[in-house]
Amino acid sequence: MRKIVTTISNANQTVTPLETIDAIYKAGFKDVFIEWYNKDWEITQEQQLEYVQKCGLNVIFAHLGYQGINNLWIENEAGEALVERYQKDLQICKENGIDLVCMHLTSKSEAPGPNETGIRRLQIIADTAKQLGIKIAFENTKIKGYQEYVLNHIKNENVGICLDSGHLHAHFQDELDFEMLKNKIFCVHLHDNFGVKDQHLIPFEGTIDWNWLTDQLKRCNYDGPITMELVYQNEYVGNNLVEFYQKGYKAGKKIARLMK
Repeated sequence: MRKIVTTISNANQTVTPLETIDAIYKAGFKDVFIEWYNKDWEITQEQQLEYVQKCGLNVIFAHLGYQGINNLWIENEAGEALVERYQKDLQICKENGIDLVCMHLTSKSEAPGPNETGIRRLQIIADTAKQLGIKIAFENTKIKGYQEYVLNHIKNENVGICLDSGHLHAHFQDELDFEMLKNKIFCVHLHDNFGVKDQHLIPFEGTIDWNWLTDQLKRCNYDGPITMELVYQNEYVGNNLVEFYQKGYKAGKKIARLMK
C-alpha cells in the first residue's frame, strides 16, 4: 500500500497549525508535507516543522512559497531576489533531510508569458537543488503551458512535476499533455471540486473522475505517495477535526486501491 500523506495547511480555519498536526497524527497519518512559505505566521514555519518532528511524523516534501512568483519571468530585482530566496529555502530543506520540494511557476490568473529570463533563473534554482540532492516538482496552477515550457528547456533529472488534481479540474478542464509528463510526476496534490473553482474538497466529494485520473497517473508511471491537500475550511468547519482527517485518510486509501 502506498503512503497516504496530507498537508499541514495554514489555510485551516478556526484551528492552529499545532492543532492541525495533532489531528493529523491522531487520524492515522504517518507522513505529511509542510508549507515553507516564509510568511509572518503566528506559529512560524520553523515551529511547525519542529512540532512535526517531535510528533514523529515524516516530512515527504516541502511546498515552497509563491509570493511575488510572477516576477520570476520579469527582468527586475524582485525576480533576482526570488532566486536567492529559493536557494536559501533549498539549503534549509537539505539541513532538515527534505529531498523534494514543490514550487509554483505563476500565481493568479494572469502572468508574464514563459520566457528566457524565467528559464535562466529556474536553471540556477534547479542546479542548486541538484547539488544538494533535492528534486523540484513544478505544480500546475491556473495557467496552462508553463510546466511544458520548463520541461522543454531545463533537462535536469531532478526537475519534474507536481500534479494538482484540483487545479487540473477547475482551471485546466482536465486537459494536460500526460504523455509529456511520463516519468516526470514527482508528487501529487489530490483534492476535489466541481470544475468551476478550486475548493479543496475531500476526494470523491466533487466531480473529478478519479478512475480516469488514477489511470493517467499509472500511465505516467507515478509510483509515489497518495498525497492529499486537505484543508479544514468553509463547509468543513464545525466538523470534528480528527474525524475530518480520518475521512480524508479513508479517501486516500480508496485512491491507493485505484492505483494498484
